[in-house]
Amino acid sequence: MSSHELIRESTQRKNQLGAICDEVFPELTQVMKNPNLPTALLFREKFPTAQALATANFSALQQARGSNRSLSDEKLLELQRLAAQSIGTKDPIHLRSLVFEQKQLLEELALIQRHIEQIEHEMIQIVEHSREGQILVSIPGIGPIQAAMIIATIGNIANFSHAAQLKSYFGWAPAVSQSGSSLDRTRLSSRGVRMMKQTMYLVVWHGIRLKDCEWNRIYERLVPIKCRYDERTSRYIGRGKVIGRLAGQIISVIFTLLKKDQETLSHLPPNREPPEPVLYDPELHRKHCAGQYQASTTHKPQKLLQLLPH
Repeated sequence: MSSHELIRESTQRKNQLGAICDEVFPELTQVMKNPNLPTALLFREKFPTAQALATANFSALQQARGSNRSLSDEKLLELQRLAAQSIGTKDPIHLRSLVFEQKQLLEELALIQRHIEQIEHEMIQIVEHSREGQILVSIPGIGPIQAAMIIATIGNIANFSHAAQLKSYFGWAPAVSQSGSSLDRTRLSSRGVRMMKQTMYLVVWHGIRLKDCEWNRIYERLVPIKCRYDERTSRYIGRGKVIGRLAGQIISVIFTLLKKDQETLSHLPPNREPPEPVLYDPELHRKHCAGQYQASTTHKPQKLLQLLPH
């Protein structure tokens, strides 16, 4: 089972656990906003019913809290008070079945999370020792897990002849609707690998949160230009257009660097040690975006960034 499938299974278990919490001890969320965070799950495992929590020794609650200092003694006392007055189900038979189901779900969730950790550790090791992985993680916003997903989805960059094909495959190709002068809309095509569309969305958000990053600078420059300002909420509306543009640019960078590396390896003489992979260079990217970069530049031979859209 892949990491993506395991995450989906984990989400299903958490949804089921959330539904059980609503029946057994709905007031829990007044103190612990998310009943499926580690500390909340530990409390639910040790004190499976509201009554068990209400009658527990206070030192046992402190021990269950562990090092989570955001859960103060005052909050623990409030939790016990809410448990003593809980409107959760009182039917002993139904309560017993819910507690049994919760116990099984907690065990399944713990197992799934261990498997996810093992898979992600293996993915990180593979990415760190592959040329494609080194190239991808050099691009701001792309971490080892995202790099592994991109590599697994692409297979071989030789399968794509130009960046537009990769954008379409990733689900980030624009579809334009036009009808004379009355209709002119641009939206994302419905085609593409859904998992990669979600992955690239996260990559963009990771990138624009990095302050010393070209993606952040482009985002901050384009939002006031491309988006409508809402006076009531003091926010820009329609940021999806900018997100889509950045996703397209990042995919172009991915294509350019992977394609360059693939061409380098394809022309390598037999038994020749391959050179170090060419990585993303933020300085060259910045110069390119500022209109200062020229393709003939030859400094920094270990890094290259060409054919990037403004």
